[in-house]
Amino acid sequence: MIDANTGRRARLWVFVLLYAGFCISYIDRAAISISLVHIGRDFHLSPAALGVVLSAFYLSYAAMQIPGGWIADRWGSKSVIVASIAFWSLFTLLTGFAWSLVSLIVIRFVFGLGEGGYPSASVKGIAEIYPRADRPKLAALLVSSNYVGSFIAPLVVAPLVLALGWRHAFAAIGIAGIVFALVYLIFVKGTGRTRASASAGDLAASMAATGTARREAATTRALLKMPLMWKILTVWFGMGIVNKGLDAWMPAYLLTVRHLDLKAVGMLTPLPFVAASISTALGGWVMTRFFDGKEKLLAMGCCAVTGFFLYKMYTAQSVAGVIAFQSIVYFFKSVVLAIVMALPTKILPQRLVGTGIGMVNFGGQLAGFVAPLVMGLLVSLYHSFDAAFAFLIAATVVATLVSLSIQTSKIRDVHAATAQEA
Repeated sequence: MIDANTGRRARLWVFVLLYAGFCISYIDRAAISISLVHIGRDFHLSPAALGVVLSAFYLSYAAMQIPGGWIADRWGSKSVIVASIAFWSLFTLLTGFAWSLVSLIVIRFVFGLGEGGYPSASVKGIAEIYPRADRPKLAALLVSSNYVGSFIAPLVVAPLVLALGWRHAFAAIGIAGIVFALVYLIFVKGTGRTRASASAGDLAASMAATGTARREAATTRALLKMPLMWKILTVWFGMGIVNKGLDAWMPAYLLTVRHLDLKAVGMLTPLPFVAASISTALGGWVMTRFFDGKEKLLAMGCCAVTGFFLYKMYTAQSVAGVIAFQSIVYFFKSVVLAIVMALPTKILPQRLVGTGIGMVNFGGQLAGFVAPLVMGLLVSLYHSFDAAFAFLIAATVVATLVSLSIQTSKIRDVHAATAQEA
C-alpha cells in the first residue's frame, strides 16, 4: 500500500495515479464529442439538441466544483477521489444504454455530478503531500494531464467506436474506470488530515472540534467573498468558453465543414492537445520563475494571443492550417489554465486549496455548460459556424480585459499572509 507520508517515491506514485485519473476523466468526457455525429444520427438530433446533451454534463459538473473542494478540504482527498472516479465511470458505462434524448441528458447530467469532485480533490491531494513551494508547479503539471487525456481520447475512442459502435465503446471505457477506482482505493493510503473526532465522554475534544468547524466555515465564507479569486474565476470562464467550445464542437466541425472522415478526425484532433499538455506543464514553472508578481501580464498576453490565433484558425484555407492554428490556440489558452490553477496553491493555505481550486474550476465548467449550448444554437440558427466562432473570440476579449484588472499587489499580500503555513 502506498503511504504518501512515507517518502519521495511514495509521493511520486500518488502523483502518477492522480495524473492517470485526470487522463481517464478526459477520455470519458471526450468520448461524447467524438461520438456526437453517430449519436445524433441514431437519435435524429439537431445540433441544438446535441448542444443540450453536451451542456447537461457541464451544468452538474460546474455545480459540484466548490462542494467537492470543500469536502476534500474537510475530510481529505482520497474519499472524494475514489468516489468520483467510480461514480463517473459507472455513468460512462450507462451512457451506452441511453434509449432517448431525455435519458441521454439525464445520464450525462448525473455523470457530471460524479466527475465534478475530482479536479479540486486531486489538486488538494497535491497540497496534502507536497510543501508549499512545490505546489504551483506540481498543480500545473497535474492539470496538464487534461490535455494528455484529450490527446489520447481520439486515438482510443475513435477506433473503439468504429470497431464496436458507440454504445459498446462507452461500456468498455466505463469498466476501465471502475477498475482504476479500485486500484486507487486499495493501494493509496489516505493522505489528508482527518476530521477532528471525540468520544462521547470527551466533552473538551467535542467543543474543540465544534470551534474548529466554525472557524473553518467562517474562513471558507471569506474565501468565497475574495474579489481576487472571483477575477481569477472570471478569466478562466472566458478562456473556458474557448476550451469547452472547441473540445465539444471541433470533431463535428471537421466532419461536417472540412469534410474529414472519423478516422482522419481521430488522427488529427489529438495534435492540439500535445501543444496544450506541454504549455500547461510548463506554465506553473514559467509563472513562478519569470512572472512572480507579474502574473496578470502573462495571463493578459496569453488571452489576447489566443483570440488572434482563434480567428486565424477559423479563416484558414486548409485543414493543415486549421490544425496548426488550433494547436497555437491550445498552447496559449493552456498557459492561462496553468496560471489560474497554480495561483490558488500559491496564495492560499493548505486547508483552503480544495475550495479555492473548486471556485476557479467552477468558472471553467460553467463555461462548459454555456459554450456547447450556445454554439449548438448558433449553428442551428445560422446554418454555419461563423457566429459560433465569433462567440469564442468575444470570450477571449472578456478574459483579456478581466486579466488587466487583477492587482498584483493583492496576490503578494495574500501570499505573504499565508506563507508561514505549511
